[in-house]
Amino acid sequence: MADELEQRLKAYEGRPAAVSGTGKDPVNAPMIRHWCEAMGDTNPAYSGPDAIAPPTMLQAWTMGGLSGHTGRSSAYDELLTLLDEAGCTSVVATDCEQEYIRPLRPGDEITFDAVIESVSSRKTTKLGTGHFVTTRMDIRVGPDLAGTHRFRILKYAPTRQRQPDKAPRRPRPVINRDNAGFWEGVREHRLLIQRCTACGTLRHPWLPGCNTCGHPEWDTIEASGTGTVHSYVVMHHPPFPAFAPPYAVGLIELTEGVRMISNVTGVPYDKVRIGMPVRLEFTEYDEELVLPVFRAEEGSYRKASCGKDSHGKGAHEEGSHVRR
Repeated sequence: MADELEQRLKAYEGRPAAVSGTGKDPVNAPMIRHWCEAMGDTNPAYSGPDAIAPPTMLQAWTMGGLSGHTGRSSAYDELLTLLDEAGCTSVVATDCEQEYIRPLRPGDEITFDAVIESVSSRKTTKLGTGHFVTTRMDIRVGPDLAGTHRFRILKYAPTRQRQPDKAPRRPRPVINRDNAGFWEGVREHRLLIQRCTACGTLRHPWLPGCNTCGHPEWDTIEASGTGTVHSYVVMHHPPFPAFAPPYAVGLIELTEGVRMISNVTGVPYDKVRIGMPVRLEFTEYDEELVLPVFRAEEGSYRKASCGKDSHGKGAHEEGSHVRR
């Protein structure tokens, strides 16, 4: 049976995968600028009259946006259905590879086609037993190959998990010589921020050298403990041991100007809002683990829930939860 299944899977190699077609927009300067701003990439090669697109934008020019692409191939969906029927009902993306042949420039019209490049024999992993499926997308400008994008997933049958004898512990932070001082401060209920002794730049997370001027020497200041929610997501899935979804994970902007990821407490997960003021506190989860968390200031979420914007909508209508 296994040999028969593998023969059926192998028959899909070389068949079209997902979509092929033409990029919805030509390579253009606004998208390049947005990408560079989001990534913090100030390379001068990506601006000016002779600009090129960042090579890592290769896949971006093929995306269909919310409306998607027409002309979708059925072969890839058939392959995944066959794997589902074989018990490989779970999927995880494992890696992608890109190869850059020639630079893309504003005005280039791209075309692309994707194929199912390979389906592996049955593999056993810690997640479970299944098959790796690799698709390859070729991106062209006219007849010229501009680059390739390979994307690989594992379709697998999940390993049965033995029920733990007791409630799982919260994961421990990875402590090394570069961040040990931060965690020593946390154990003392102090939130320490690195400061470059050459240019004075504050930084978090801790680094062995300044990412502004490159100077290796630093000292610390203690955070005041105040800040605001700069951004957040609500975690629904997948569930992790010791965490009970849904819960909010916030990107907190401290008054000092640096940002850190932490839990937002003192407020229901669906009441967290961007701009919400928060204050530092320390939570002792067990005899070994102390973590900095941020508590919403009293009444702040009630104001956000009841407030109206200029269009008469309640503030609670401004956003939606991100399901991860």
